[in-house]
Amino acid sequence: MHPPSSPARQWRVPPAVPAVKLAGAVGLAALGLPLAGGDPVPLALAVAAAVGLVGWAVRDLVAPVRLAVDAGGITVVRGYAGRRHLPWDAVEKVTVDRRTRFGLTGETLEIDAGESLHLLGRADLGASPTEVAEEVLAARP
Repeated sequence: MHPPSSPARQWRVPPAVPAVKLAGAVGLAALGLPLAGGDPVPLALAVAAAVGLVGWAVRDLVAPVRLAVDAGGITVVRGYAGRRHLPWDAVEKVTVDRRTRFGLTGETLEIDAGESLHLLGRADLGASPTEVAEEVLAARP
């Protein structure tokens, strides 16, 4: 089943998120050069971490829309940059998980589709998971 062509509402990664990841990758590579001091191991580790950050940022640029909702169901990101359309009858529940760690409360949007569970945070959605959950539930027929 193919996702509809014009979703009613989309949530995407904010543009600042991949920019910060790319800046972090440049910073790691730049820091790795002077800190290596001729030893190739720290430099290799810094470059490997930078490459990982670049890959993560490229994902945000290639597939910025993480969640889309329309009358036919929900479309979520799957894998690195793929998409999966979940018809409304396949969506069992939409909830927000709140956890407090180190004095900070984090929220995660959970979309339970029976055999699959899709988790999205604020950095994925560009909005509060609580607000997104309310809009998703309001869009459900």
